[in-house]
Amino acid sequence: MLRVNEEDESVSDRDLGPAAALRPTEPQRRYLERGLSQPGGKLPLFDGDGREVAPRTVHACVAHGWAEPWFNNPIKPDWLVCRLTAKGYAVLGQAPPDAVPKDGAPKRPRTKT
Repeated sequence: MLRVNEEDESVSDRDLGPAAALRPTEPQRRYLERGLSQPGGKLPLFDGDGREVAPRTVHACVAHGWAEPWFNNPIKPDWLVCRLTAKGYAVLGQAPPDAVPKDGAPKRPRTKT
């Protein structure tokens, strides 16, 4: 459960469980930060220089609960496509945006016909 202090909107590590009490390494932080600007918090397969993100970085972020597998890549099944979790946003000091369904499709407002 994510708890936010109403006065300053801060998130307590204690309220996020043991995974949030840990801090990401610099490579993990760079990887996670790239998801902040992507729809649904999608995390990159490649770094800013075009090199593949180290699988150990991706797996460590998943193990800490900062990222979660999103969908399978049919072209390269060994590539793990992930997105930020609420804990991932919290460890970066950000609040998660509105929830995005697992399939990645944006929520559409209902309109009356």
